[in-house]
Amino acid sequence: MPGAGRASVISRDREYARDAMLGREYPEQNCSIARTLEIVGERWTLLILREAFVGTTRFDRFREHLGIARNILQSRLTLLVDEGLIARRAYQDRPPRFDYVLTEAGADLLPVMLALQQWGDRHRAPDGAPTLILHRGCGGAVTPVLTCEGCGATALTTGDLEIRFGPGVLPEHGRPGELVTAA
Repeated sequence: MPGAGRASVISRDREYARDAMLGREYPEQNCSIARTLEIVGERWTLLILREAFVGTTRFDRFREHLGIARNILQSRLTLLVDEGLIARRAYQDRPPRFDYVLTEAGADLLPVMLALQQWGDRHRAPDGAPTLILHRGCGGAVTPVLTCEGCGATALTTGDLEIRFGPGVLPEHGRPGELVTAA
C-alpha cells in the first residue's frame, strides 16, 4: 500500500513527541503526588510492582509474566532500586544473578496498588475481577479503606475530607494549616 510506511513513521514521531512532552519530572510541583509519579508514574513500573507484590523476584520471571523488553525492564528495575522501592540481592555469583524484592518503602505502596486494582475491577473489568485479593486468615476480600487517625472513622469519602497546607508548603502557595481552595 503506497504511503503506509509514511503513516507509521508519522505515528511513531507523534508518540515520541508526546512522550518527550510529558517528561518524567515535575520540578515546579511542590506536591507529594507529583514526586511519587516521578518514580511510579510509568505503566511498566506499576506492573513490575504488581508482580513484586505477588512474589516475583527474578528478572526472567518479570520478563515472562509481563512480556516486557529486557532493556525496559532493566531500566525500570534500576530506577526502583535507586529510589529504594526494591532491593537487589545476589543469589548466584557465576554468572551474577539477582533477586529483586520489595523494600519497606515499596511495600508501603500496597494500599495504592489495591486502590488501583479496585478501581480497575469496578470500572474496567466488565466480566469481573481478573484476580482477587483475599485475607489469608478468613478468605474475605481485602479493600483499601480511608481511616481517620484522630477518631477512627472509616470508609471516608471525598465529602468527609478537607485539604489543608502541610509543613512543606512553599510560602508563595500558602501557610501550614491554611485550607487549600481551588480558587
